[in-house]
Amino acid sequence: MNIHEYQAKELLDKFGVANSPGGVASTPEEAEKIAASLGTDQLVIKAQVHAGGRGKGTFKNGFKSGVHLCKTPAQIREVAANMLGQTLVTHQTGEDGRVVRKVLVAESVEIERELYFAVLIDRATSAPVIVASTEGGVDIEGVAEHTPEKIFHLHVDPLLGFQPYQARKLSKLLGIPTAQMKSACVLFANLYKTFIESDCSMVEVNPLVITKGGDVRALDAKFNFDDNALFRHPDIQAYRDIEEEDPREVEASKHNLSYIGLDGNIACLVNGAGLAMATMDIIKHHGGEPSNFLDVGGGATEQQVTEAFKILVADKRVKAILVNIFGGIMKCDVIAQGIINAVKAVNLPVPLVVRLEGTNVEAGRKLLAESGLKLTTATDIADAAQKVVAATA
Repeated sequence: MNIHEYQAKELLDKFGVANSPGGVASTPEEAEKIAASLGTDQLVIKAQVHAGGRGKGTFKNGFKSGVHLCKTPAQIREVAANMLGQTLVTHQTGEDGRVVRKVLVAESVEIERELYFAVLIDRATSAPVIVASTEGGVDIEGVAEHTPEKIFHLHVDPLLGFQPYQARKLSKLLGIPTAQMKSACVLFANLYKTFIESDCSMVEVNPLVITKGGDVRALDAKFNFDDNALFRHPDIQAYRDIEEEDPREVEASKHNLSYIGLDGNIACLVNGAGLAMATMDIIKHHGGEPSNFLDVGGGATEQQVTEAFKILVADKRVKAILVNIFGGIMKCDVIAQGIINAVKAVNLPVPLVVRLEGTNVEAGRKLLAESGLKLTTATDIADAAQKVVAATA
């Protein structure tokens, strides 16, 4: 689940992480009021969409940039009027762009230095690791490729937690002056507390800044959460903005289906994430383009299979569907009956290729053969991919 920058700011405030004061607005009048309440002529307004590159983006109405520095509340109001309700296109949104429904109005700062700070889960150790760099405000992947010596890693014992000596060590590695070291250590500790207590899989601050006035602030933060732990955080669940999500993914989540929309024209319905990845790979290998990742899981019900088919056929780009099932816990005859009932329920408008393997496979294949449905069966995954790609030609 992604959250907006203003929501990330609310989380930072909750855990005492120093950042720039401000608020979120959904109308130009609200934006002007927030700007006036800040009592400064150093202001910034940022379009709130789930995408990076906002500062270099362009609105479809011709207005440039999703981030503007302003001097007066009146200027904030004018910029907000050009942003709200308009579509912002960045390198991450694609050509369709995203509609801006809210803007963040905050105090801007004069930056002395920009740093990078993140808390992640190290998959090798299954424990938190802090990643920091003296090169903030830029693409961290580029820093890792060209100047890896400027990136520092501190592993954190999950039982002991982030220790004060580690905060001081990190401050020295980042070259933070002695005068700012205490506030930096507090900020690091509070960011780690945010990561742990919010069940995050990532907290990234880029940039973490030292201002010309000597403050240490988290200027922009991004969060990823452990979806399996969100039930413990109804306040974070409430941050979900379905207007920013693919409608297909929103519908799939209602039925506990793992779905990710892609740009191809071959729909995939598979049980198991590994098999789903392999299915997409072999479709690509044979010259096709998958339109989705869809894992119905090992214990999908007939109702879930039916809902999955509804989501697939609702995508107007889909020209064919491939069902690739390996029956283990889920028996092939059960899934075959589910496919038959689902196809009848949705009146399938595109070719369907089905490959079954595993428990009760012969019974499953017999059910498909005797169903009277217009579908193509496949003997193995390569055969299935070839047939479904041919069906879209």
